[in-house]
Amino acid sequence: QVQLGESGGGSVQAGGSLRLSCAASGDTTGMNFMGWFRQAPGKTRELVATITWSGDNWYYADSVQGRFTISKVNANNTLYLQMNSLKPEDTADYYCAATKSEYYRRSYDYGYWGQGTQVTVSS
Repeated sequence: QVQLGESGGGSVQAGGSLRLSCAASGDTTGMNFMGWFRQAPGKTRELVATITWSGDNWYYADSVQGRFTISKVNANNTLYLQMNSLKPEDTADYYCAATKSEYYRRSYDYGYWGQGTQVTVSS
């Protein structure tokens, strides 16, 4: 079993920055992707960014491309999301997720989830 634990959420003004962290523990054998999703009130959960378990390839949603950076430290299986130039529309609960699947774009592709951390961006 794999456990994921996020940290680093908070409140910031538009244009500011935050960094989210997610530590993976347990048996990570066979994992293919580790990523960040977000869910705003009344909206469906959406992929923000994901990275291969080896950390050598990644994918970003168009809405965050150029502002967010995903990275992974393989030595301790910790995932990061550096969020710059934050906008009010980035306000959401952010979830760390991992999957053994070869598919990575949909929430149902991921079998392991963290508890979420809240990000609030004020204008």
